[in-house]
Formats: sequence, C-alpha cells, structure tokens
Amino acid sequence: MMLKSSDLISLFQKSLGQGMPEKLDEIGIVIQVGDNICRVHGLKNVVFGELVDFEGGNKGIVLNLDEDYVSIFLLDIHLPVNELEVAKRTGSVFKAPVGMSLLGRVIDATGKPLDGLGELNPERMQPVEQVAPGIIERSPVNESLETGMMVIDALVPIGRGQRELIIGNRNSGKSSIVLDTILHQKGKGVYCIYVSIGQRGASLAKIINTLQEYGALEYTVIVSADASEAVLKQYLAPYVGCVIGEYFMNKGQNALIVYDDLSNHAIAYREMSLLMRRAPGREAYPGDVFYLHSRLLERAGKLANGGSLTALPIVQIQGDDITSYIPTNLISITDGQIFLDSHLFNEGIRPAVNVELSVSRVGGAAQTKAIKKMTRALRLELAQYHELLDFAQFGTELDVVAQKKLERGAIAVELLKQPQFVGYSFVDQVLMLFLLKENFLDSIGKEQVNNFALQFVSYVKAVYPEVYETILETKDFSQEVDGKVKEIAKEFTKIFVTKS
Repeated sequence: MMLKSSDLISLFQKSLGQGMPEKLDEIGIVIQVGDNICRVHGLKNVVFGELVDFEGGNKGIVLNLDEDYVSIFLLDIHLPVNELEVAKRTGSVFKAPVGMSLLGRVIDATGKPLDGLGELNPERMQPVEQVAPGIIERSPVNESLETGMMVIDALVPIGRGQRELIIGNRNSGKSSIVLDTILHQKGKGVYCIYVSIGQRGASLAKIINTLQEYGALEYTVIVSADASEAVLKQYLAPYVGCVIGEYFMNKGQNALIVYDDLSNHAIAYREMSLLMRRAPGREAYPGDVFYLHSRLLERAGKLANGGSLTALPIVQIQGDDITSYIPTNLISITDGQIFLDSHLFNEGIRPAVNVELSVSRVGGAAQTKAIKKMTRALRLELAQYHELLDFAQFGTELDVVAQKKLERGAIAVELLKQPQFVGYSFVDQVLMLFLLKENFLDSIGKEQVNNFALQFVSYVKAVYPEVYETILETKDFSQEVDGKVKEIAKEFTKIFVTKS
C-alpha cells in the first residue's frame, strides 16, 4: 500500500501537535542571594508585583525590574534559596484569603493560620493591591464610631469611614486606645481587623488574650508580622489586613482596621528599598514612601451601599516630635490625629490625649446631637485651663475669674480620666458631661468627681430608665429632657452629699 507525501506530512504535524504543550513555563536562574532578596536572570516577561515560585519550595514577589535581572523578595526566611536554583513565573499576583471564616483567627501575612485551630476555609483569595473607591462610590462620613472613651468621643470624634491617626511616644498608651475601641464594638455590628507590624510576639499574645477574655476575638481578625518575620511579610501585612476589611465593606457592613504601627512598616520598606539600591531621600527613606501609605489609607471610607472601613493607623514618634518625616506624611494623608502626650501619661491623666494638638477633620458630622450640645465650650475651657496652669506654675497671682477657670478645668480633666477596659456608651457620656456643663460637679471634691458621675449614671438607669431610653432612641437632648435631668441631678446631689 502506497502512502502519499501529503498524508505523511499531516501525520507528522498531528504527532508533533500532541507532543507540544499548549503553554511553555517561563523560568529563570537565581544569580545572587542574600538578605532575604535574590536576583534572577531569564524572566524576561515577568511583571512588577508578580508571584514567583522557586524550585526549593519558597515563593517571592518581584519588586524591582532591571535590564539583565529582576529583584525578588522572599516570603519565607526558613526555606533556603540557592544560587543557580530555578525560579518559575506563576502569572499571578500575591493574594490573601477573605471571608467570614477568618473571624476569631490569627493569621500571618501569607494567610497561614498561627493559632493552631485548623484550616481557614476562606470564601476566596483576593489580590492585596486594590484600587481605592472613587468619589461616586463614596458617601459622606456622618455616622459616629463610638470608642467608649469620653475624651475622644466628645472632643476628637471618629466617624465610620474616617482615617484617624494615633500618634505618640513609646509607652504613651497608643495600643491601649485601639484595644479599648475594639472591645467597645461588641454588639455594634462592626468587624475589627488588628494588624501587628514588627511588634514583639509577647505583646501580641497579651493583646490576643485580652480580646479573648472580653469576648472580642469572635468579631476580630488578627494579622501578624512580628519582628522575627521576613521583611516582605512586614511590608505586606497592612495590605492583607486592608483587603480583609474591604471584603466586609463591599458587603455593606462596617469594619474597623488598626495598623500597629506604620512606623515599623515604613522602616521595613526602607530596608527593602536600600537592598534594591534605590536612591535614599530624607531620613534615608525612598522617594515613594508617601505613596506607600497613601494608597493604603485611601482605601478606607464609607460607601454608598452603606458599608464602611474605618482606619486607625498608629505612628510612633520620639521626644514628642511630630515634625519628622513619616508622622508628617501620615498627618497629611489622614482625616485628623489623636496626639498622646507622655507628660500627661506620667501625671496619671489617662487616656493621655493632648486636646490642643488633637483634631478630627470630620468633627461634629460624626457626633450625635446630644454630645454636641454638651461639648460646645469644653475644648475652649480645657485650652484656657492649660494656659492658666502654665502661668500659675511661675507663681503668678491670679484673679478670682482665673482661679475659677483653673478649678473648673481641673474638674473637667478629672472627669475625662478613664481606666483601661472601661467603656462608656454615648448616653453615659452625655449624662456625665451634663453634670460638668450645668456646674453640678463644682461643689463636689475633685477626688470624688468620677465616683459622683458614675453613680449618677447608675441612678438615672435604675430610677428613671425612661429618660435614659429617650436619649438613646432620639440621640438628642431636648429641652424637656434637659429640665428632667436637671431635676434628677439636684435630687441625686442631695442624696450623695447626705451619704458623704
């Protein structure tokens, strides 16, 4: 039987077609390794931010593209990568797990569980770099996010969807404030994400135990990249936390994310940039360090669908100097800052919020009408008190009016003191501030101010629950309620003085 040449050609084409893979893997060779970074030659078509697999099981992300090689940061410091090892493109960017199953879990920056509670079973994997919502998708920030701390809710209010910077020296109570805020969200339908960047493992363990003890871990996700982890994980951790928060926000729910702290995040990025031989700028930080944080914090906000992501970034300063590079960058990106003063902290005034240097650019839009009515003159009174206090320290003789302002300021400072893990609802705060506004605390000794205010709130709850409920439902303090509470306060003052 004779075969035609055309038949033979078609048979050859068919066999060759079956043997050839549809898509060839692009591979490269590691030419240099060191300091958790490697340089790979041969990945000609690789793109910035792409995930790369190594022959030995490690993974890395492309963060620099040069003419002859690409610089890849490694995700795992425990899996060695050697020279001449094969690196393979994945064609995918780095993704993080998202979903309701993450609540109550502790994960690292790669999405692996650290709590020993088994697999995560996420709803899906989401790229960590996302475009921030546009103007059309957003809604004005006009809903209060209660922190439970009177000094913040009354004077530096935070709204749902706001980005409020918490700034202060080491050991001035920054983490305590965010921890109290997370605890206060219990039963309020706010999911919390706590991102630990470059912290000690012992500090994080303490925070996890506290959240568990107060029943807050069930609505919280913890993303950890401690100081012993690869620098790439410290860089990725806030973006991983942000994409988890965006999952809740896009579903129309409210979320709160804490970045503790972005000073360490900037330091990690500076280390990476210096290893990639990028030109250093001010304080040796690279030129794009502003973009590092702006593209992260711009993703927070309130959406038209009702969902919101509130960001509380923390930044550490030295010697109360808020003019250094990273703090000034973050102040310009965020919607205000809460400044924690070490001097106030050491004097026993806690939370140690410096009211003069703290500001909320959302302001009264995120407060209830009741709180607004109680705090109209409070900031001015505190400012006058601190100014007069400076004069009094020099032995200056003050007139009767100035002395009265000093006494009143001291009472206000005493009232705003609050122990850790004790949160006040906005109605509690309104009733306490009413006592200050209407001068009921002037006749009470300074050491009895807190005790008097707390007992008054308990008295209203127990004896006049309808007044308490009215304020809670209307979120306002009408003239009728004002008159009623004034009568109750007079009645309670007599009882308190008699008992004392």
